[in-house]
Amino acid sequence: MTALVPFDKALAAYDPAMGLEVHVELNTNSKMFCGCPTEFGAEPNTQVCPTCLGLPGAMPVVNHKAVESAIRIGLALNCEIAEWCRFARKNYFYPDMPKNFQTSQYDEPIAFEGYMDVEVEGETFRVDIERAHMEEDTGKSLHVGGSTGRIHGADYSLVDYNRAGIPLIEIVTKPIIGAGEKAPAVAKAYVAQLRDLIVALGVSDARMDQGSIRADVNLSLAPKDSDVLGTRSETKNVNSLRSVERAVRFEIGRHAGILNEGGKVVQETRHFHEDTGETTSGREKSDAEDYRYFPEPDLVPVAPSREWVEELRGTLPENPTAKKARLQAEYGFTDLEMRDVWAAGALPLIEATVGEGVAPQSARKWWVAELLRRANDAGVELAEVGVTPAQVAAVQKLVDAKTINDKLARQVFDGLIAGEGTPEEIIEKRGLALVSDDGPLIAAIDDALAAQPDLVEKIKGGNMGAIGAIMGAVMKATRGQADAGRARELILEKLGL
Repeated sequence: MTALVPFDKALAAYDPAMGLEVHVELNTNSKMFCGCPTEFGAEPNTQVCPTCLGLPGAMPVVNHKAVESAIRIGLALNCEIAEWCRFARKNYFYPDMPKNFQTSQYDEPIAFEGYMDVEVEGETFRVDIERAHMEEDTGKSLHVGGSTGRIHGADYSLVDYNRAGIPLIEIVTKPIIGAGEKAPAVAKAYVAQLRDLIVALGVSDARMDQGSIRADVNLSLAPKDSDVLGTRSETKNVNSLRSVERAVRFEIGRHAGILNEGGKVVQETRHFHEDTGETTSGREKSDAEDYRYFPEPDLVPVAPSREWVEELRGTLPENPTAKKARLQAEYGFTDLEMRDVWAAGALPLIEATVGEGVAPQSARKWWVAELLRRANDAGVELAEVGVTPAQVAAVQKLVDAKTINDKLARQVFDGLIAGEGTPEEIIEKRGLALVSDDGPLIAAIDDALAAQPDLVEKIKGGNMGAIGAIMGAVMKATRGQADAGRARELILEKLGL
């Protein structure tokens, strides 16, 4: 087995070149060329028909919504949109390919010659987009038995064709050269930014954990300062941002090890292993001519009018990266705060909460500090935690009005998640309103002062830190419902301070 070369030593001798192919599963209600539903998680082989199974005589029809989504993706990636393009048959045998060919696009993609700018550690890298083309997904092989879930060591295999025919957009970059030691981070940042863009467009949920966005990582090494690209490997179906970065880093070390020993890198597909961070060989990679592409005879060409393209251009949302920078400046978030907000997927929720009249920092506090923890505990996305931006705003307004404090607000969120009604109704039912009436507060203060005379003397002697213990006793006596500000005022009045 070839020894891996440490990352820094590999980059001292070689220049990496990367290419990324990202497959995006569109969220259309029906498949690319037939009317079968596309719901995730259905019983195997229940969402199929003669067309997506490739049965004789079945004729495909192009999904209009998929074409629209492809154009919007292309426009968002600064691509040119073809005035006329065709589908092609990509011929190869694979068990989960019911037709033994994939309907895709070859030399006539719907979108081409685009770019995306990616920032890593203050440096901007322009990732050139070669093409974004339409195609259909394959089915899914399930390997039963064995310990890895792969075909090696399995007792037998089953095939689920539900996924066969689901619309895909494949986005292919040109070689990314010159990233050097930042190559793994650039790859991760590009896929992350592309995923954010896809979500903003509303054309896919872009769930990497469910396979609705998948990345193939192509990598090659060339001798330092050489203009010649090396032989590439392609790590297939990498399904997390962290794994994209790890795959690039591992392949750099593996390629360098082979080259240092005088060997030749094999052009092949490889599998990435999440548990070890390593890749293993799959099969030798075919070149385009091996697929025997030819125009799909059963589908008419796609010719989007310029008027339709411009109409779709008008539907594009604000670029997520630009929006992130704008809102960070408007809200006054630090880089660390915005990083946490972005990682949690909380920015749209915070934006909606601010729109309800709440200060940005208050909205951030509840979504990132409180509700994210609850979402993680429940194993759901933050937006599915069971609380809406309007409800978060209502709770914060009650805090601002001193009806409740932050501690009591957490109990209100408990009630909201449990479906106990509006924040006001929960406060009434649970008896959570702050005690601001001087009568009960004075009684609790008198008891606290009488119970701790030594602290009273310390406070009178100028040790104001000791007032915290008195406040704690008052809060305990009022079940956390004392108005802290008013309680402190009354304690100082009692002590003549």
